[in-house]
Amino acid sequence: MNIILFDEPVIRQSLLPLTFTRPVAEIRVGIMTIAEKWQAYAGATVSYLTQTYLQHKFPAHYVTHNVFVNGAVCPDEKLIEQVKALKVGEGLYCEGMLIALNADNLDLHDAAELVMHSSSKKIECMPESIIREVWEIFVQNGNQIRSDFKVLTEGRKSQPVGDKYTMVYGEENIFIEEGVKIRAAILNAENGPIYIGKNAQIHEGAVVKGPFAICEGSNVNVGGKMRGDVTIGPFSKVGGEVAASVIFGYTNKGHEGYLGNSVLGEWCNLGADTNTSNLKNNYAEVKIWSYAKGGFKSTGQQFCGLIMGDHSKCGINTMFNTGTVVGVSANIFGAGYPRNFIPSFAWGGAAGFETFQLRKANEVAEKVMERRNLAYDKIEQDIMADIFEQTREYRVWDRKV
Repeated sequence: MNIILFDEPVIRQSLLPLTFTRPVAEIRVGIMTIAEKWQAYAGATVSYLTQTYLQHKFPAHYVTHNVFVNGAVCPDEKLIEQVKALKVGEGLYCEGMLIALNADNLDLHDAAELVMHSSSKKIECMPESIIREVWEIFVQNGNQIRSDFKVLTEGRKSQPVGDKYTMVYGEENIFIEEGVKIRAAILNAENGPIYIGKNAQIHEGAVVKGPFAICEGSNVNVGGKMRGDVTIGPFSKVGGEVAASVIFGYTNKGHEGYLGNSVLGEWCNLGADTNTSNLKNNYAEVKIWSYAKGGFKSTGQQFCGLIMGDHSKCGINTMFNTGTVVGVSANIFGAGYPRNFIPSFAWGGAAGFETFQLRKANEVAEKVMERRNLAYDKIEQDIMADIFEQTREYRVWDRKV
């Protein structure tokens, strides 16, 4: 089965700024990205029907028989059976929203065209998990860790902890891949599984509570406190206190400071003693900036911290207010609380912002990726240039010039 994961237009807009730089299905929730889940559950090849400016990095792969799947939908066993059972022209729908369509040999190049495609037969379904809003990534993360853990570890044997000074609780719920190093840590999987990816490290004095996932090549630094419902994507370094948060990958929060009910994209860096507020003083529901609404929207959540797009950074002692949204390639520093919507390519803090010019942003991105032996090539540069233009309207200070 050839699966093409499409960006449902309304959901894609609601998941900005995270989807400025990736298709919806490249969002990490649980241990895997949504695309990786479809590969694992369906045993299928996957590709993407996404925005034009992203297609060079995330192309669609067409064969004779194609099944288009909504990239915001996390698979489960029942849904996989329903998708595999679809006949040509049949579609799965959830409350009017297209979930999957057996389009056979249709060569579609636009997600909106696909959504409008009228199937010969509409079949209702009810997926267990659809990521429609940015905060749902951390809200659903614990359950997705549990689901992914089962899929990734079934029929496999974990590597041993291998350290006599490490305390382990609920050992049957811990899975360790090859090359892992753990030293004098506490692993408590009594309330949820702990997954430790290939070549990851848990350093001295770290406390890890499940559900928890750390992916390939990442580190929990000395004394780190991982409080549950936490995912650390690949090749990241994380320290301090983290709760109910998802870090996509290639991101560093290496020092003390609190990160709660938050989502960080790739290539982000939080300076030492950065702290996020995730609860309002009056305990009210948190509102955050919505690109889809063009204004602030209630999350329905009492706890919501920081949503940060790719390539954004902040200096030491940065304080983020409850429900702050930071765009792509922003650079935040200085005393006080910055505004709780920081547009892409913003440079500054509570005292005010100016534009982080594209040339400078490219220089930083190139240096950061070079440290991980990855090229900031023309494809990446073109994506950033497109985002710079897309987000120009939000940099209101430029209008005063």
